[in-house]
Amino acid sequence: MGQPDANAAAPRRTGRALACLRWGLATVLVAMLVLDLACPPPLPGADGTATVVTAADGTPLPAFADRDGVWRHPATVESVSPLYLDALLPYEDRWFRLHPGINPVALLRAGWQWLRSGRIVSGGSTLSMQVARIIDGHDTRSGLGKLRQMARALQLEARLSKDQILQLYLERAPFGGTIEGVEAASWAYLGKPASARSPAEAALLAVLPQAPSRLRPDRHPEAARAARDKVLARMQALGRWTPQQVEDAKIEPVVARSLRVPQHAALLAQRLRQQHPRARRLVTTVDANLQRALEERVGAYFASLPPRTSAALLVVDNASLATLAYIGSAAFGDDQRLGHVDMVRAWRSPGSTLKPFLYGMALDQGLIHSESLLVDAPQDFGGYRPGNFGEAFNGPVGAAAALRLSLNVPAVDLLDRVGPARFAARLEHAGLPLRFPRGTRPGLPLVLGGTSARLEDLVGAYVALQRGGVAGQVRYLEDDPLVQRRLLSPGAAWIVREVLQASPRPGLASGAFGSRTPPVAWKTGTSYGFRDAWAIGGTRRYTVGVWVGRPDGTPLPGQYGAVTALPLLLDTIDGLPHQPGDADPLPRPASVDAVEACWPLGLAAADTPAPLCQRRLRAWSLDGVVPPTFPERQARLWSPGRERFQVDARTGMRLSASCRLEHPVREAEIARWPALVSPWLTTVQRRASTLPPLAPDCADDGREAAATLHVDGIADRATLVPAPGGEGRLTLQVRALGTDAPVQWLLDGRWIARTEGGRPFLYDYAGAGAGRHVLSALADNGAWAQVRFRVAATGGRGGTAPDADGPGAGQGAGH
Repeated sequence: MGQPDANAAAPRRTGRALACLRWGLATVLVAMLVLDLACPPPLPGADGTATVVTAADGTPLPAFADRDGVWRHPATVESVSPLYLDALLPYEDRWFRLHPGINPVALLRAGWQWLRSGRIVSGGSTLSMQVARIIDGHDTRSGLGKLRQMARALQLEARLSKDQILQLYLERAPFGGTIEGVEAASWAYLGKPASARSPAEAALLAVLPQAPSRLRPDRHPEAARAARDKVLARMQALGRWTPQQVEDAKIEPVVARSLRVPQHAALLAQRLRQQHPRARRLVTTVDANLQRALEERVGAYFASLPPRTSAALLVVDNASLATLAYIGSAAFGDDQRLGHVDMVRAWRSPGSTLKPFLYGMALDQGLIHSESLLVDAPQDFGGYRPGNFGEAFNGPVGAAAALRLSLNVPAVDLLDRVGPARFAARLEHAGLPLRFPRGTRPGLPLVLGGTSARLEDLVGAYVALQRGGVAGQVRYLEDDPLVQRRLLSPGAAWIVREVLQASPRPGLASGAFGSRTPPVAWKTGTSYGFRDAWAIGGTRRYTVGVWVGRPDGTPLPGQYGAVTALPLLLDTIDGLPHQPGDADPLPRPASVDAVEACWPLGLAAADTPAPLCQRRLRAWSLDGVVPPTFPERQARLWSPGRERFQVDARTGMRLSASCRLEHPVREAEIARWPALVSPWLTTVQRRASTLPPLAPDCADDGREAAATLHVDGIADRATLVPAPGGEGRLTLQVRALGTDAPVQWLLDGRWIARTEGGRPFLYDYAGAGAGRHVLSALADNGAWAQVRFRVAATGGRGGTAPDADGPGAGQGAGH
């Protein structure tokens, strides 16, 4: 009877033991869960790494340290080289993918070796335990610290996947100094991304965290090499790498590269980091090699310029609007040059850089063709009297030449007809906003720089000249959307581009670079007081913008667009990579026609009688429109260009309605030039535009009513001689008689004074230099007069004398 009771007790004991075991395990698990909840591991947040801004190929631009001053770049298992993972896992933790955070076999082996030899022979830490030590930050040399590390490793394994734990190691393993993570170390020590590693480099990076201070390759290259070769030997012993791979890797030297924080495109990187504060990696469109080369070029270029001078340079791909190079200051970090100020996005006066868009809009509105006759002479626009750079005037000028020469009066005349508000609104719609002082509206000075714009917006607008009139917002990041708006019609953009690229390079003959060099359509600009110098231009593939000045807005005398900014622009474009097709001309749009235009009427030669076509010019017209020359605003004496009248068929004299009936009548006509260009016309041109005299028996018809001017104070064809003892001065008082209108005075075509009616003014004519000169008086009503004189090279008795050499046409007297 006892045996069955014994047999029955055994299962009960086993069941109780299993139950106790289950309860014990459950208790342990609950205790671990409570401890885990009470003391969770200090996992780093998503912002635990610094923001990394890279070029398009992954090269870091500036690296930004985290809040603790540590350089740490984001990294993933997929972003690092497989060779590095091949070296890291077998050397540090072969069973990483299998153990639960602690490897008991490795711990027992390490403990036995320590007991037997009295020193640490091999470590028993897993990668999970190393990550636990890194993020926990406690000392693990004591027994309690080691237990804490093991507990943290178990917590990590319970909360994270193996790849997440490995990512923490890749981003936070110590590599010496303030460098953490394999990506930051790879760039800092080797100048390469962690995805591009040789076996020797992979082995070096795998062993560095074991003793980061002692093995730093920039300080201890021989120690780093010995540790690297130990890893290589382990890889060969494990059969992971072939003997030949290991042998080749051992030959490779350890590069003792000093730690250098990248600082390329620093202002762009700072800008993007501010705009995307939560981003860990920002991939820009910048070409790293081009960026480095242009930074060196800009630094060398501006080394000889005056102190506190800075610069900005932007290179954009026309097709994608991607930024290839971004230089926001001439010397980043230079306090004297205010190198921390990003001038790519600074609001500055654009000078004359808006003029191409004005001419393009005038073409689109049918106001002009490429050779429309414009007036470059002193004019009054409701109290606004613009002058040209250097104060010289050119008289009659074609639209294309007016744009290439950046003449101010024709541009203001065009803007007055297009409308300043309309012009500014059109630019803003296309992505080029303008800033005006508070409480003001767009006015005529805006086209001469009386507003503010940004370099990046100007470049985005100039791209339209190479893209069929479509402007766009410059892109800085790979994932930035393509934002574009139409600014000009394809035909207008093509004509403006043709005009600008016909401008010869300063100091070089046309075609000096060879027929296959891409032509550059460029425009310069200088703001009032020499505060801003601009040069913007492009080819079929690229558009480049350059600004030069002082960020604090102080003047830079003598430095203007064509002298300071243009050489850097052309040098930059010449250094860009070009393809054979880049030198080919852009196809001419169907809306553009080649026509012959006639001056002074401005109409097509086919529609102009031969006697009225005093000058023929080859022009580009848009949509078949060949508009006539503008009527003048202020010249009351000028009749609209084409004037018909009757003449005596025998004598050619003009007839009026009151002439006697026996005159044989013939119809005649003349083409008048704008009155304000009269001082620049030749004798033949003036005669062809003048009405013939009235027949003696005809009453005055009023068609010759014209005010006449007389210059008083200098005799025509006089010689001016400085008075003895006058220190070479030739100061004379001159006035215009015969008008009450305002009078503009030009000396050799250069503006020197403005008077009201017959009021006199004083001027020192010795400054004109020895030789022949022309003084012109031009009234706002179109009346004008000239005197020719000569300044003697040596003086005798002061005053004026007849010009013994006879009359001569001075500068600005005509064509």
